[in-house]
Amino acid sequence: MCGRLTRIIPLEDIIQAFAITEHACDLGPSDNIAPTQPIAVIQEASGVRRLVPLRWGLIPAWAKEPSIGHRMINARAETLSHKPSFRSAFKQRRCLIVADGFFEWQNRGAGKVPLSIRLRSGTPLAFAGLYDHWTSPEGHSIGTCAIITTDANELMRPIHHRMPVILPTAHHAVWLDPTIADEALLRPLLQPCPSEAMEAYEVSRLVNSPRNHSPTGMAPVPLG
Repeated sequence: MCGRLTRIIPLEDIIQAFAITEHACDLGPSDNIAPTQPIAVIQEASGVRRLVPLRWGLIPAWAKEPSIGHRMINARAETLSHKPSFRSAFKQRRCLIVADGFFEWQNRGAGKVPLSIRLRSGTPLAFAGLYDHWTSPEGHSIGTCAIITTDANELMRPIHHRMPVILPTAHHAVWLDPTIADEALLRPLLQPCPSEAMEAYEVSRLVNSPRNHSPTGMAPVPLG
């Protein structure tokens, strides 16, 4: 499961870090991004790597109405080639979704506690994603996306049994290449990130509401 993101890294740093060729993305930094909001997405076609804003929550092109996207924020790696909502996108419309980290809520005795999860290195995350375009009856087109999840690693397991697929730089080119549709090449990429590369720390319950945006909410909660 992945249902809340943070992306503080400036767009110019994303462009440099991911070798972006073109960008049509004017999103500002956000420390509390929720589903249905726009997120920064990398697509590639004909050797051109583009950074674009897409709405989080995939709406398949064949959907009769857009509310289905509320349930399509994540796509399970194990069933991508079987689910009608994701099957075509898995072969033809793969993307990277850029973030600094994500939030997950851990069940404890006093209730659920929010944790911020990120790479120890502090480098931006590249989630494996899928995208699609839906056109309303009035002709309005919406670009949308979903984050692919897999089994949790050792760090995540006490927090949640699922985690987003975080792709290392070495796998970006293959994942983004729209000419590759061979599952034998794509499926091995959808593995949990090694635990030792990640860290998790408790943050304020202010992040429980996506309306709250504050550095205080992002700061680690002092122990004791």
